[in-house]
Amino acid sequence: MSIMLILLNVELRRRFMKNDWKRKWCGLYGLLMIFSCAGAPAVNVPPAKMASRQAIVVKTAGWNASEAVLQAYERESEYSSWVAVGRKIPVVAGRNGMGWGDGLHQAGDAKSGPVKREGDGRAPAGIFRLGSAFGYDRAEMTSWIRIPYKQMTAAHRCVNDVHSIYYNRIVDAGQVRPDWSSSEEMLRRDNLYHLGIVVDHNVDPVASGRGSCIFLHVWEGPARGTSGCTAMDKEDLELLLLWLLPEAGPVLVQLPEAEYAKIRDVWGLP
Repeated sequence: MSIMLILLNVELRRRFMKNDWKRKWCGLYGLLMIFSCAGAPAVNVPPAKMASRQAIVVKTAGWNASEAVLQAYERESEYSSWVAVGRKIPVVAGRNGMGWGDGLHQAGDAKSGPVKREGDGRAPAGIFRLGSAFGYDRAEMTSWIRIPYKQMTAAHRCVNDVHSIYYNRIVDAGQVRPDWSSSEEMLRRDNLYHLGIVVDHNVDPVASGRGSCIFLHVWEGPARGTSGCTAMDKEDLELLLLWLLPEAGPVLVQLPEAEYAKIRDVWGLP
């Protein structure tokens, strides 16, 4: 190993200890990669998009399959190995399968497969933050849920009208001026939204027509695909909500099995 590479490694460790490595890593990593081309070992760093310590992984048999399997994973730090948590859970995705959505992954990651569109009956494929929960119970009754929680009422709507300024947002219709022609009632009579987790799909920025109102929620049954969400038995959803920690930066990873296998190492997936 050259003197320059040794000095770079020493500097990297020093900045690592000062916790300012994230701001300065790119420059150092670029230099290290230059030297690695000359024969020095490269540094294996997980992608920034997988800095999470909790991941919910959903895989289907193919792009058009609706039946899926969910497995939760966790790790001590973003540099630790993933460890499976609990059993595999049967879930259902969109009735027409999956299509590439907008999340933490880059647009260039979508090498093949359909693209998620409004009303296509596909669940979004990719990596997505899980930021908040919702349900019918009052907040004081859900203290066991540690990610942010909001109670839904008869006034709450999730707007799926592509022409609305509130597209892909949950709003209280009594607190805003409605400009939409279509939306989802969040206090449903069928109790599918009795508990749910908001999937941060198409949020930064919101693109009209790229899909809206994507959740993890209670299913109608193991053979009934959704309009674009991922659904499961209520008890299984409760277990996931009990496990999720906001400080762990939880994410949802959804992909067909073959696509998952191709990009697992690239994305640093479990």
